[in-house]
Amino acid sequence: MTTTTGTTTGTADSATGAPSGAVTAELPSPRGELSAAVLKALAAPPPARLPSSLGAALEGADPYGDDLQLALYVCYELHYRGFAGVSSEWEWDPDLLRLRAGLERVFLTALRRDTRTGTDSDTDVTAALDPLLVEPAEGCGVSDFLLREGRWWQMREYLAHRSIYHLKEADPHAWVIPRLDGQAKASLVAVEYDEFGGGRGERVHARLFADLMAGAGLDPSYLRYLDDVPAPIVAGVNLMSLCGLHRALRGALVGHFAAAEISTAPSARKMARALERMGAEARCVLFFTEHIEADAVHEQVMRRDVIGDLLAREPELAADVVFGIRATELLEGRLADHLLGAWRAGTTSLRRPLDP
Repeated sequence: MTTTTGTTTGTADSATGAPSGAVTAELPSPRGELSAAVLKALAAPPPARLPSSLGAALEGADPYGDDLQLALYVCYELHYRGFAGVSSEWEWDPDLLRLRAGLERVFLTALRRDTRTGTDSDTDVTAALDPLLVEPAEGCGVSDFLLREGRWWQMREYLAHRSIYHLKEADPHAWVIPRLDGQAKASLVAVEYDEFGGGRGERVHARLFADLMAGAGLDPSYLRYLDDVPAPIVAGVNLMSLCGLHRALRGALVGHFAAAEISTAPSARKMARALERMGAEARCVLFFTEHIEADAVHEQVMRRDVIGDLLAREPELAADVVFGIRATELLEGRLADHLLGAWRAGTTSLRRPLDP
């Protein structure tokens, strides 16, 4: 039995026949040879029947491009809620995992190349974090643009972009919990507890974002806009899943989480003001005001209690923490360039314009 809301469904698990209970998304449309191969495979039961030409496609793939990033996102989603009509057995299919490893290798190689300096700063966590703590007097980022001159259609596009993360906010970071110990584990769990609503389902941040989307006239269904968003935002979410699903990258995920928490409060303050200026509903503003005070506290916890304790136990992870911070900044910068470039040209930043 299948029930449909928007483009997401609650389905019976094709492996067991039992109701899954989870809200899942429809498979997106392919954007090239790699994503087409993954999506075609998932449309049938496992095992995978992947074309032999994918090796050449991998070698020539743009590590930050739509095709590779969508293929990787789809592979990762099998570890979250999966897709409507797709067997849960795909999550651990050996051939699909082998392809995913190839996609990850291309992406990770590019990230390391583009964030490494070859100097002592590659292991200096303080030097990597300190610039994030200083907010420019005259900012030129996305939140500054939306606050000063943004229009409602641009705000709605921004929310559609962010939805492919915020509708599962904090889920990727939960992967790192069993890979930490001591104070680092306890403090990260404390931050996650806040992200998941402090024990109150209606305060879960993913729920608050869904309420925000509904208030902005957008479809709050899980991954409704995956087909509409381009590679820059997809890559940022893939970074979290990549680091979360690999124990060897636990330091990088902690670095990413710290960078996100440090930068969120100033940005959230501007976004709340931008929404108020545009006359948005109170439930739209609430999502961002919820983050202003909470993430200011989280920043201190992440720096002192999570990173501090982690590196006291495993000092060799300093380079990974720095990598996670820099990779986050790199991908956020690419997203900002994409958004601002499109908006200043008067065009949509999405793959197709939103319905009015």
